[in-house]
Amino acid sequence: MSLAKVLEGVAVTRLESYRRAFGETLVELGQSCRDLVVLDADTPRSTGTLIFAERFPERFINVGISEQDLVATAAGLAIAGKIPVAAAFAMFLMRAWEQIRNTIARDGLNVKLVGTHSGLSAHLDGSSHQSLEDLAVMRALPRLTVVVPADAVAVRSLTRQAVLEHKGPLYMRLGRDNAPRVYREGEELRIGGASVLEDPGDVVIFACGPMVSVALEASRILARRGLRVGVVDVYTLKPLDEETILRQAGKAGLVVTLEEHRVVGGLGSAIAELLAEKLPRRVLRLGVGEAFGTSARSYGQLLEYMKLAPTHVARAVEGELL
Repeated sequence: MSLAKVLEGVAVTRLESYRRAFGETLVELGQSCRDLVVLDADTPRSTGTLIFAERFPERFINVGISEQDLVATAAGLAIAGKIPVAAAFAMFLMRAWEQIRNTIARDGLNVKLVGTHSGLSAHLDGSSHQSLEDLAVMRALPRLTVVVPADAVAVRSLTRQAVLEHKGPLYMRLGRDNAPRVYREGEELRIGGASVLEDPGDVVIFACGPMVSVALEASRILARRGLRVGVVDVYTLKPLDEETILRQAGKAGLVVTLEEHRVVGGLGSAIAELLAEKLPRRVLRLGVGEAFGTSARSYGQLLEYMKLAPTHVARAVEGELL
């Protein structure tokens, strides 16, 4: 089953590629930002960095299948005054967590880490390639900003800011290809923010990444059943936009978090921690529990299997309200 079929009824179901938007934006930035250097761990065609490599071969480094070297080399380039963007599959970038912690985070180096094929988006490759823990371990690191774009428009906006404006280490989590359009072309998002897409009523769903479009469709399903459901895109997981989250949570009786990640340590944990301290609310965390993913013919089919498709989300919300 295709994601467009799973999301049938969403206002805009055209699917775009996260990684292609990422690669095209790097090329755009490379034309004016001479300090930009892109690194990859032997998967440039898959991550989207190949088009930068072809356009600016003198500023592209393929370190081979060695994510630890990828991170260490990026750190050295940052120390030398360059702006390194290091890309790899999210699952395998976590091999270098020690180097990210001890070299980049501790020193606050201006390195941009990009994990592609995150969550369940590597549907054909099975659980070994499906990164469901990366937000937890990256969010735990001091000084590291964590962003999760919902669609290709958000990828372009946040990539530009990460390179041109943001100073310090940053982790961007990207899916593979299944990015239904959420934002209008040219719309700008600000690192550190969150976007209110639907105003809350009975319920508010805080989502990130490709789950934002799932949340929007679930809200429409529930609206047909008489429930008012707000949707907030929490595209910056760290630091959280506390003001927006607290204001929107305060309008609803039930807070729901929805993520393509384990419910432990990711968006659900971040929202629950904030509300526990500043605005106690009933929270339903939807994501992946103790199970691992599996191989599937399509991303939409895998969402159905993991009970993260819009109908499953709507059913879980209704069950919590009974």
